[in-house]
Amino acid sequence: MRVLILGIDGYIGWALALRLLAKGHEVAGIDNLSTRRFSEEVGSDSAFPLPSPKDRVNAVKKKLDASLDFIVGDAKDKKLLEDTISKFKPDVVVHFAEQRSAPFSMRDYNHAWYTLENNLKSTLSLLYAVSEIDPSIHILKMGTMGEYGTPNFDIPESAFVRAVINGKEDIIPTPKWGGSYYHWSKIFDTYLIMFKGMLSSLTVTDIMQGPVYGTRTEEIIDEELRTRFDFDETWGTVINRYCVEALLGLPITPYGKGKQTRGFISLEDSVEALRLLIENPPKQGEYRVVNQFAEIFNVYELAQIVKNAAVELGLKTEIRSVENPRIEKEEHYYNPEIKILPSLGFRPRKDVRGEVKIMIKDLIPYKERLERFKHVIMPKTRWR
Repeated sequence: MRVLILGIDGYIGWALALRLLAKGHEVAGIDNLSTRRFSEEVGSDSAFPLPSPKDRVNAVKKKLDASLDFIVGDAKDKKLLEDTISKFKPDVVVHFAEQRSAPFSMRDYNHAWYTLENNLKSTLSLLYAVSEIDPSIHILKMGTMGEYGTPNFDIPESAFVRAVINGKEDIIPTPKWGGSYYHWSKIFDTYLIMFKGMLSSLTVTDIMQGPVYGTRTEEIIDEELRTRFDFDETWGTVINRYCVEALLGLPITPYGKGKQTRGFISLEDSVEALRLLIENPPKQGEYRVVNQFAEIFNVYELAQIVKNAAVELGLKTEIRSVENPRIEKEEHYYNPEIKILPSLGFRPRKDVRGEVKIMIKDLIPYKERLERFKHVIMPKTRWR
């Protein structure tokens, strides 16, 4: 298959490109390198130094004996998307080209507006480009389980639900409630995709993925092939941040009561699930929602798991809860449905307890580099 990845320079985008190339697919990608710039803006960087796009392409050729077309450009640019799609003729376009940080979106008005404008414009540009060039192209869009919020009902794996309001019954979109401007941008994305998909009979997989953790996949066999790894309060997901805190001898810091519960998935399992969804598209013209996670934990449980792993590796750390900078429920019901990926044969191969040891070991050689960024790990971005 021919796969175009928007956001190929990112944490999951790069790892997915390597997986697809290793499986014999043809891959091209577009990225404006904004995460590199925005990480610098908050005083941070990837834990692993990142090669330039040119060096990444050369490493793929040398280490995997594969060719990769890496285009430095902006997915909001509809003309660029049209030209690339017309030339490359993808079977699938994977859309990861969005500002992905909730704290970044909550810094101030400018960051909130950038998040909304970037994410919605890139999505709408893609929808129109595909509908005008070849509506049969499968769009694989990365959403987030955070679109649902923390409802007091089982989260369905469905775009629509049956609802009864004042005794009247109807079919409505599955209720959603974002916890940041980033999450609202993803919700708006979903409605844009549903609406434009209906108008143009587009084929879409909308992935509601839980937080991802991990330092490697099967293809990351060399330093030159590493994907980025964020750990600061703005860009780092909770497990990645905990592992760096433990390595540096800092307290592991769950927010508030620590009972915030989510579905988590390793980087390895994430790219494997994505591969399965790419190779098994929905029916032509179908809008498919997929909940993508592997294990459910609250953030205090995760802190304990990381602490235990750190102690086994001879590191000294402690768990110290800090005031929650976010406005969110700290204790809640959480039971999302997952059925599509298992039906495609997906079985998680990694678990948090085993993976965090590997993560800490992978980070140890970079401890001196990470020491320079201690000041960006603790929460500073506040929702109010």
